[in-house]
Amino acid sequence: MFQTNKHRIALISVSGDPAVEIGQEEAGGQNVYVRQVGYALAEMGWQVDMFTRRISPDQAAIVQHSPNCRTIRLTAGPVEFIGRDHIFGYLPEFVDELQRFQERQGYTYELIHTNYWLSSWVGMELKKRQKLVQVHTYHSLGAIKYKTIADIPAIATKRLEVEKTCLETVDRVVATSPQEREHMETLVSQQGQIDMIPCGTDINNFGDIEKSVAREKLGIAPDAKMVFYVGRFDPRKGIETLVRAVAQSSLRGEANLQLVIGGGSRPGQSDGIERDRIAGIVDELGLNDCTTFAGRLDHEILPYYYAAADVCVVPSHYEPFGLVAIEAMASNTPVVASDVGGLQFTVVPEVTGLLAPPQDEVAFAKAIDRILSNPTWRDELGAAARQRVETTFSWDGVASQLSKLYTHLLTQSTPATVKKEAVAA
Repeated sequence: MFQTNKHRIALISVSGDPAVEIGQEEAGGQNVYVRQVGYALAEMGWQVDMFTRRISPDQAAIVQHSPNCRTIRLTAGPVEFIGRDHIFGYLPEFVDELQRFQERQGYTYELIHTNYWLSSWVGMELKKRQKLVQVHTYHSLGAIKYKTIADIPAIATKRLEVEKTCLETVDRVVATSPQEREHMETLVSQQGQIDMIPCGTDINNFGDIEKSVAREKLGIAPDAKMVFYVGRFDPRKGIETLVRAVAQSSLRGEANLQLVIGGGSRPGQSDGIERDRIAGIVDELGLNDCTTFAGRLDHEILPYYYAAADVCVVPSHYEPFGLVAIEAMASNTPVVASDVGGLQFTVVPEVTGLLAPPQDEVAFAKAIDRILSNPTWRDELGAAARQRVETTFSWDGVASQLSKLYTHLLTQSTPATVKKEAVAA
């Protein structure tokens, strides 16, 4: 039931605009998480303001999503897209702008929920200036990321420092999977208060489209064996592993094997560069005749792709959670995913899909072939996947758990923990 006595709260996502079209440069799971959590909390009666950084003069300063929920874009640095590794220097300006916004509105936020390490720094700085409760979700950990890439950015040391301070000092950290919680405790710090609340998906937006209807709409043949990927073009997403796995499929040449790769790109940006690299590999392996680059898929068309697919592949080198996996599962589509991070939590091997070692194209090929070659088992996996999402990963359920956490923290006699240390600007 809608309640009107809830507090006004802020969700801070400096580098993940909750109002932006998903699939743009660096727009993915974090954006979806903040937006959907904000929507669901607002429906429960919370007054939700979602703060992000403005990246274009054409963007509205405020986007009103519902009576209780809006996105507020603050100017911090040039009004243009800047990659996450280069935003830190503009964060003090973001903090100042957020404070000025509160002053103009005539209120302050009793609780903030920060997302990603950049936002955690903003929250910790804001907490020095006003009394508030800070909850944080990492979305990814530098300690994991920097093990998977060769070119370590200059900001790495600062990120690791901020992530450690955040875990040790904020009021509560939300891990989205048991695996992420374990990584926090073993790789970041053994100090800190952590609750495990998973990510979610809109179970009403997925799962009610018949495969035949979806394929007719998308122009995909009824007899096609469709393998689907959707997400950002980023080397760490493992798209190359998927492409090479499809090239090694035992079904290639014997069945109408189709690989559909969905996701946006911006020419000249890292996203577009990686897309071009993947396209080159597709050409090199002779897969042009069975590969489709579907481009950016909005929320209206995406459910059709999930429904049309025989299997959805999530070949990431690492995922703290993996929203794509549960979106596919909600669509009655089994998942083949990397045996890493939160994917070990969302995908149940032999029940809702299969797991394979990351960057192991042979293992991925075998897993994909197992599902494609057995339609009856494929459908059983898909039905079990849908059931798992309904019981564990709905946004309403996630928001309900967060709401209980917020209420608990706000009603404690001393809701804000005294910080023993601060992060230098």
